[in-house]
Amino acid sequence: MVRLILASQSPARTKLLTEAGIRHTVLVSDVDEDAVQARYGVTDPHDTALLLARAKAEAVAALPEAEGALVLGCDSVFEFDGEAHGKPYTAAVARERMLRMSGNTGVLHTGHWLVDCRDTDPDDDGGGEQGSGATLGTVASAAVSFLEMEPAEIDAYIATGEPLQCAGSFTIDGLGGAFIRKVDGDPHTVVGLSVSTLRDLLSSANVRITELWSA
Repeated sequence: MVRLILASQSPARTKLLTEAGIRHTVLVSDVDEDAVQARYGVTDPHDTALLLARAKAEAVAALPEAEGALVLGCDSVFEFDGEAHGKPYTAAVARERMLRMSGNTGVLHTGHWLVDCRDTDPDDDGGGEQGSGATLGTVASAAVSFLEMEPAEIDAYIATGEPLQCAGSFTIDGLGGAFIRKVDGDPHTVVGLSVSTLRDLLSSANVRITELWSA
């Protein structure tokens, strides 16, 4: 049986996979995102999303628990006015960003990285699934257009705590969805994991996504 490990602590990502019927377990990496970015000096939002997704996937793939499994790392970065917006963490940062985003459009980049930890030369007497040795990734991007937001609405939203731990200071699958006018691209990308992109990556590892569907 093919095993998929999601290298992310995001409740939205695991919920998305569960609702899509994709069997998986969660194993969180201890990657220091700021240290990774400082090491490689990457500032482009698109490349940052892919870099961090790869760092998370490879960190978990190195753990003993990942042996014989496929590991998927994901990371999202919101691009607005040419700037990369990760999690705001503080109410002040979230408010400043949302006031600028009101009535405007930005791009949410979600990096995906897959590592095949299955044995590429299994024993003839039942060594498990044949591995591909694949380690590859890609970025799915979607343009997000926001409605005009009143300062009082922004303050009320921030008071819920929801936007503080989200790339770009918003969600589409929670309270923040009320402020999104439209999405050009895969909406799953905005949640933080594109199922169609996962399908393509799995195919590169010689795995059909149907093999991961829950019974």
